[in-house]
Amino acid sequence: LPGCGAGQRYGYRVHGQYAPKKGQRCNPSKLLVDPYARTLSGDFHWDPAVFDYTLDARNGSMRINTGDSADFVPKCVVTPAIGEEIPAGPRIPWAETVFYEVNVRGYTMLHPAIEEADRGRFCGMRNRQVLEYLKSLGVTSIELLPVHAFIDEQHLAEQGLRNFWGYNTLSFFAPMPRYAGADPVAEFREMLRAIHDAGMEVILDVVYNHSCEGDQFGPTLSFRGIDNLAYYRTHPDDRAVNVNDTGTGNTLDADHSIVRRLVLDSLRYWHRDMGVDGFRFDLATVLGRHADGFSSTHPLLAAIGDDTDLRDAKLVAEPWDPGPGGYQVGHFPPRWAEWNDRYRDTVRKFWRGDPDTGAELAARLRGSADIFEHSGRSPTASINFVTSHDGFTLTDVVSFEQRHNAANGENNRDGHRHNYSRNYGVEGFTDDADILARRRQQRLNMLATLLLSQGTPMLLGGDEFGNSQNGNNNAYAQDNEIGWIDWSGLDADPAFNDQVKSLIDIRRNTPLLRLPQYLHGRLKTDDGDVEIHWLDPGGDEIADEQWAQLRRKCVLLVSKSAAGRIEAAAILINGTADRCSFAVSRTPDDVEWKLGFSSADDARLTPADASIPGHSIALLLTVHAQR
Repeated sequence: LPGCGAGQRYGYRVHGQYAPKKGQRCNPSKLLVDPYARTLSGDFHWDPAVFDYTLDARNGSMRINTGDSADFVPKCVVTPAIGEEIPAGPRIPWAETVFYEVNVRGYTMLHPAIEEADRGRFCGMRNRQVLEYLKSLGVTSIELLPVHAFIDEQHLAEQGLRNFWGYNTLSFFAPMPRYAGADPVAEFREMLRAIHDAGMEVILDVVYNHSCEGDQFGPTLSFRGIDNLAYYRTHPDDRAVNVNDTGTGNTLDADHSIVRRLVLDSLRYWHRDMGVDGFRFDLATVLGRHADGFSSTHPLLAAIGDDTDLRDAKLVAEPWDPGPGGYQVGHFPPRWAEWNDRYRDTVRKFWRGDPDTGAELAARLRGSADIFEHSGRSPTASINFVTSHDGFTLTDVVSFEQRHNAANGENNRDGHRHNYSRNYGVEGFTDDADILARRRQQRLNMLATLLLSQGTPMLLGGDEFGNSQNGNNNAYAQDNEIGWIDWSGLDADPAFNDQVKSLIDIRRNTPLLRLPQYLHGRLKTDDGDVEIHWLDPGGDEIADEQWAQLRRKCVLLVSKSAAGRIEAAAILINGTADRCSFAVSRTPDDVEWKLGFSSADDARLTPADASIPGHSIALLLTVHAQR
């Protein structure tokens, strides 16, 4: 465009057929966001003009709405090409990765060291004290909830609420203006450079499964007005109706070449030009969905995995969506890791006392081979977690048995119904010292289980110091003190935070907790033979038929022998209420042990046995040993 330079505001008006019954929605009175715009300026406002139709009162049909929407939508901004490249990030090996999930706004709004003007923004995440804290905690990869530009849903705006999580994307290239000042691109890159300089990676949560335009009755802001039938799936027998496999009203059509190109171009831009180290794909099953269902060989999944520009990027799938056949845990291509919700549910159920969960816990501790090994992947493919943004925080898992989501304005109908949580006698907050002690112990048990398991752990930011959302398990609309991280927990119980740090440190320094491949019995490696044993408290191997009787007590022993020297790690698990003694003197190779970690204060270790209290977990490590 002659005379158009950096800083120019613009939008598209698309002329074409307006025939809603055929799925064609061109309406030049709607100013549209360029799908490839790098920067957006201005806020979105709900107004009748942002809809391309009005409903005929006589028959309910859509008639073209000629009201001009330009005053109510963000403007695209011509952005100069990025010159200086960001140096490559630290490229943390998968076996050493510890994810830490945070929301840019929620993590920084109440942090005492962040200046008021920087709170809720990218620049708050690069605050020196924030980065020093994250580095001292020991996490390696900061996973940011969506930072692509998004809008607030209409029903939230009508209630005076805002979208907090960001899963309502308007642009797959532009950073969210709310998270920055005058130059969102520059401020994001400055944040990313600071995190890289601190030795950590940045992983983006990306939402290529749907857009903010909603169902066929939603606003026309970008894709719908450019080419509705290309970007979105519509019902084959009624092209006017959007397919809703995402539960949000529309579903991007991964079968269409223009959508595949858009996704790949966006990923390349954020990885190559913006410096991002990897991506977590929200409702990733949509990316592999044909009209007749999911396929692990879908061209879009294959293109992402094979793209040379993305060869260094970590790829993590949320392997489910609400559509038919949408649950696909374990079925993504070999380059991908996946969120493992079976890990989350099993750990919660075991520690709250559900019967017959011991065998399931054993499978999760060793990296969920039953889910991921068939595709040739290693234990790192299992992203283990006990909490995430979606659901209770860890404190709320042990404090609430019911969701408390009234503040969301949906009559407490939203959010997970099955949380596998327990309140230990009082729903919510209490001053009862015994209940508080039990809750603290259970939080530590679950985090210890997470960090001692094979696989790739992910922590929810704030769990390591007791952050709560007051029982809200769907805080997507709580851009306030409910959703923001309360940092006072660091001062309230610094010892808990220190224990989490010690667990991460133990994991980092104990290779036996991070095996490079699945282990069945004995595995010969270049640096020695590695063995795994499941033992009962008496030191005997647990037979398959014994798991049902044993239920809640066991020892996982992993050992490596090389050049006449034994290294071993034994994870002692007592899910019962009674103290239990484990005959460590009968472990294979008769090694000498030290207590590496215990979630209980009164664990005891002698040359003959290890005794740990009820509802606790402990780790034994070898002092030294010879054959």
